[in-house]
Parts: sequence; structure tokens; C-alpha cells
Amino acid sequence: MIDTLWLIGIGTGSPAHVTMEGMQAIRDASVILVPHKGAGKDDLASLRHGIIAAAGSTARVVSFDYPVRDPALPYLERVERWHDEIAARWQVALADAGASGPVALLVWGDPSLYDSTIRIARRITPRPALRVVPGITAIQALTAAHGIPLNEVNGPVQITTGRRLRDHGWPGGAERLVVMLDGEASFQHLDQSDLMIWWGAYLGMTEQILDHGPLPDASARIIETRETARARHGWIMDTYLLGRSQGAH
Repeated sequence: MIDTLWLIGIGTGSPAHVTMEGMQAIRDASVILVPHKGAGKDDLASLRHGIIAAAGSTARVVSFDYPVRDPALPYLERVERWHDEIAARWQVALADAGASGPVALLVWGDPSLYDSTIRIARRITPRPALRVVPGITAIQALTAAHGIPLNEVNGPVQITTGRRLRDHGWPGGAERLVVMLDGEASFQHLDQSDLMIWWGAYLGMTEQILDHGPLPDASARIIETRETARARHGWIMDTYLLGRSQGAH
């Protein structure tokens, strides 16, 4: 049984992204769960192991395999079943580990932003006491890498997903748009004439790649770059910011 579960945001790839609070939580945890997400993604687990070592943790590290979503199911049902299976695998891994103190999960980015770890944790029965330690988000890493502000002066910013951008297009009234979880370069389906893009992949990692410019010029270049990078690494995580050209600096 899990009494206490800590979800620790670890940023987007640099061990330096982990806050002092996060490092202390890693040191104080008794067990740390590390997911393995399949062939070609071993470096994601290796990065977590590196952060654990850098923190000087003596916690027992327990690995578990991530389940695969069933593509035959409707999207929402597919995600619900996937979350149920992840929670079940957490419980099996922890039963085998025999945790006697706080259990930690190292969460990419921040646990609150387009991440379902908090929702999955609520599926555990009995429900453990939950502590969330914030981390650097992909949005912060992206704007820092490009050396730009996220918003125009007094302007709003909307955050969405690639799926919603493909299905619904540019949101009405949005001045700047952050797009996450986009595996299909959905910006290519927009009217690109007056848009700027600031794009980044592997943010915070030594493999970091950046590009920016007017979207009509950058679109094909970014698509080619991300396909090449995905083939080289076996995976890719990227995020981008879109804005109207008149707001570019």
C-alpha cells in the first residue's frame, strides 16, 4: 500500500532544471519509480537515473514498463484505459518493492501542465497522500532558449495541443499560441501567411534543436529537421510558440 506519493517535476532534460525542493524530495524518498517507455527511449530513463544520482539519493529505484495505448479505441476511451493500466502497474511495482516511506515519481516538465500523472495517481486505491513538487515547463525552456518573452505587452497567451489545432484551427481571439503534444507538425495546416514560429525539440538536453522565423519559410525546414531527429533518436519531444508577424521581435 502506498501511503505517500510525491510527484517531482524534473524539467525538460537538464539536471539543472530540478529545483532545490525537488532535489531534497528525491533524497528524502524511500522508493523512486522509473518508467521504461519502450525501445529507442532508454535515454529518458537514463536521464532520470542521472538526476537521482546527482541528488545523492539512497532510495530504492524500481523500474516498470509503460503500457501501450490501443489505437483501435476512440481517443478518450483509449486514454482512460491507458491511465488505468499505468496506475495498476504502479501498484504492482510498489507491492514488489515493499515501500516503507514516501514514494516518488520523476515527472518530465511540470506535473500540472499537459501531464496526466496527477490524474493517474488518483486512480490508486486506497488513494495515497499526494505531494506535487513543481518543475520547469517546456514552455519556460522554449522561451528561455529563444531569449523571448512568452506574451506581448499586456497580451494573452493560449496553450493547446496539436490535436486541437488540427481539429479546430487557430483559436479565435488568440494573439500567441503555445502548442504541445504535437506529433504531426499541425502548424502546416494553418493559414501561415502572417504567423511567426519559435520551435524547439529536446529542450534542455545536449541534443536541443531550435528554429524560428516566419512560418511560411520555417515550416518545411522544421518538418524535415524533426523527422531527421526522430529517426536518429527513436523519439522526439518538441514544443512551439506561434504569434502574429507584427508581434515579432
